Amino acid sequence: MFGKEVDVHWHKHDRYQRIIGKVMVADTNCRTSHCPKTLDAGLAQITVGLAWWYQKYAKEQSPEDAGRYEFAEHEAKAKHVGLWSDPHPVPPWDWRKGEH
Repeated sequence: MFGKEVDVHWHKHDRYQRIIGKVMVADTNCRTSHCPKTLDAGLAQITVGLAWWYQKYAKEQSPEDAGRYEFAEHEAKAKHVGLWSDPHPVPPWDWRKGEH
């Protein structure tokens, strides 16, 4: 995503006033400057094991998105890719609390 134009689909801020939303970017295979932004960057990160699906906010996702994110995380875990290659990965919310 570095250097790419993105669209952020959002509807709220969290308690720290950060935007809660979905970052959309054009597919990396598209070679023109007018490509539709159809790739969900967060879902892509979860799929390859580079991010966690924060289940606490699943109820705020559409049922379709929640299902996609959950499936992607289960698949990444089953394939032991990215952070799931570690036998005991520590979720960032636990790491920040010092629970590691």
